[in-house]
Amino acid sequence: MTATQDRPAAEIGRDRRRKEDQRLITGRTRWTDNITLPGMLHLAMVRSPFAHADITSIDVSEAEAAPNVVAVLTGKDFGEELGVCINAWPITPDQKTPTHSPMPADRVAFAGEVVAVVVARSAAEARDAAELVDVDYAERPAVLGIKNALEDSILAHPDLGTNKSALWVFDSAEAGTGGDVEAAIEQARTDGILIEREYRQQRLIPAFMEPRSVVVDPTGEQITMWTATQVPHIVRFALAATTGVPESKIRVIAPDVGGGFGGKLQTTPEEWITWAVARRLGKPAKYTETRSESLMAGHHGRDQVQTLTLAADRDGNVTGFKVHLDADLGAYVALVGGGVPVLGAFMFNAIYKFPSYRFECQTVLTNSTWTDAYRGAGRPEATYAVERMMDELAAEVGVDPLEIRERNWITHEEFPFTTVAGLEYDSGNYEAATARAREVFGYDALRAEQRERRERGDRVQLGIGVSTFTEMCGLAPSRVLGSLDYGAGGWEHASVRMTPLGKVEVVTGTSAHGQGHETAFSQIVADLLGVPFEDVEVLHGDTQVAPKGLDTYGSRSLVVGGEALVRAADKVVEKAKVLAAHLLEASADDLEYAGGRFTVRGTDQGLAIQELATATFAGHNYPDGMELSLDADATYDPVNFNYPHGTHLCAMEVDTETGAVRMRKYTCCDDIGVIINPLIVAGQVHGGLVQGIAQALWEEAVHDESGTLVSGSFVDYLLPTSADTISFDVVHTDQPSVCTTNTLGTKGVGEAGTIASTPAVVNAVVDAVRHLGVDDIQMPCTPERVWRAIHAHDGDAPTPEAAMPHFDEGAPNQDEGAGQ
Repeated sequence: MTATQDRPAAEIGRDRRRKEDQRLITGRTRWTDNITLPGMLHLAMVRSPFAHADITSIDVSEAEAAPNVVAVLTGKDFGEELGVCINAWPITPDQKTPTHSPMPADRVAFAGEVVAVVVARSAAEARDAAELVDVDYAERPAVLGIKNALEDSILAHPDLGTNKSALWVFDSAEAGTGGDVEAAIEQARTDGILIEREYRQQRLIPAFMEPRSVVVDPTGEQITMWTATQVPHIVRFALAATTGVPESKIRVIAPDVGGGFGGKLQTTPEEWITWAVARRLGKPAKYTETRSESLMAGHHGRDQVQTLTLAADRDGNVTGFKVHLDADLGAYVALVGGGVPVLGAFMFNAIYKFPSYRFECQTVLTNSTWTDAYRGAGRPEATYAVERMMDELAAEVGVDPLEIRERNWITHEEFPFTTVAGLEYDSGNYEAATARAREVFGYDALRAEQRERRERGDRVQLGIGVSTFTEMCGLAPSRVLGSLDYGAGGWEHASVRMTPLGKVEVVTGTSAHGQGHETAFSQIVADLLGVPFEDVEVLHGDTQVAPKGLDTYGSRSLVVGGEALVRAADKVVEKAKVLAAHLLEASADDLEYAGGRFTVRGTDQGLAIQELATATFAGHNYPDGMELSLDADATYDPVNFNYPHGTHLCAMEVDTETGAVRMRKYTCCDDIGVIINPLIVAGQVHGGLVQGIAQALWEEAVHDESGTLVSGSFVDYLLPTSADTISFDVVHTDQPSVCTTNTLGTKGVGEAGTIASTPAVVNAVVDAVRHLGVDDIQMPCTPERVWRAIHAHDGDAPTPEAAMPHFDEGAPNQDEGAGQ
């Protein structure tokens, strides 16, 4: 097989506006909530206001008597008919995993858990009647927060006997991938540098644009579910596994899906409840959550405490890194919830040649909303920890943060490189990415300005943040996932079909929810088959149309799904070559293929692949033994993960009297291998940057002392808008380090911006006030937290409310936005 980067390309690398956008922005889309079926019923969920309580009674009589109410059902009404929500990644054999009923009958474990469902002829009538359901609770003490959970004095699930779900450990000495980290720590303690820190990864909410929605139609030969999900194939599998209905009788469709960010990588209680109601009543049923339900009961992300110990010699060469994570799973172990922090285990060494490493992760159960994957899933947390620690090491040694990274990173000549965590990085050039970012950012000039401001004692100080990252993405190979006890594989499937008139249908097992698959995959196939971009149609997100697949998450669609597509298209070309040789009365060895046309070498005789598709349909003239079809399938299981990398630089201004911060400049240089569509990549990076910056500056899910989510609306959960951000400089290296394990040469990009940006911003904020004695500010870096960090040792300092933020509007290169 010829690597695609060596073939002539007219589409790959071209800016193409997304072909799906015309449908989306003109309102001709089909969100799940837009689906209406004859006789369809509507559901409203009754949710617990308590974080932990026994259900003593449920009186549904008044709700049942409400107008147009068809039924009111509780967990006791359903019993085992409901099935269960599954955990697909038990990270240890002895993991404590509470049974997760979609609608518990006797006890609730978090505020927002469903205790009853109202079924009515309209959504409004269902919601009104839900207010009439009278539930009596006997409130229990709730386990809130990681520290509370570790004490085990109160239990989130009394039947388990502990809040500690699992302890997962990796040690480089035991694994044979590095030295003894404890020895490195002791050596640094006596004759080196030892840095110990504790960082908090606050709880976040995915906050996708389209609330979750599900429609179930039980009236046909199959039971059909439309659902706003990232994982239709996994939903089908889980339904079959937990409800007893054969997979052949289940069709799951993810129509147009309005964002996910990992928040729709789930098998949800609401899907299972809607399924059960529709089957019981024999009629189509729909449930669409409100925004407040989405924020309260959809799974959350992050929520870790990181205890870190970094050992180095006196020159700043790292000799060991020890990581202990305490990770809050919430009330239940979600689909891949326990495995999310474990993914980060392989990334705490980042781009560096650490000689020794130990990672421990203690997962705990609490009476709060369950947590699972959120954009980056373990990799942002790891990158934040190591990049914050590298800045601390630079400060201790007294050198520039870029210099301390250069002393420790893997050089481009050393690839492929086996890391202390046991992964093999196939390619990379951290020097080139850093040099390009530094040039575009104007690093030296900004450092000079920072020195001048400090010398003058300016009220507004300038900080420069550095984040150099890599990530493992393309969640695969299957054997590695199996060794980690992950419940699925990492392969992907694709089909390429030639229609009689020469058009191309592409069927992929990935499931887009805003990434631009239809455009990028059309570009790839257009180049491989030599057909017009407009003649390629991409089909996805329907288990009847695409029966094989493992869906979309972990930046896997292009690097795994795209490679399956390449292999299927190559098979189409090989099949067509046999027919072309027959029709041209030539040896297949004498044929050349370029631009979608087979020609006899040295002549102008030839046939286009579209002509061969028509000839195959007719079937009038073909060689003996040939299968009369050009269509082809391929399943691809990668041999390695995929390792994009980059350098992100951020300049932040901090008003030292009020704690207000404002972004001055942000530059990133991401090396993601061969770029299929630069316009789509720019959009992915921009979106990822904003989400990572938002964690650094604004977003935090907060529960009160009773376990109620107090950031349950966009009034209190602070999502940034375009007015809060600046224009980013997004660049790439001139000579990308292409992936060597797929023929496209591509690397993932969907999570890169989120992974790298959070530490870049926090490092910049801390850097602005480090000379004032500050070495950490807990995220999000609100004005109050920044102010308190600055004045932590001042007994009589004024309050931050006493002054207004003061930024110099005339500062060079200053953009509007990103301020507080």
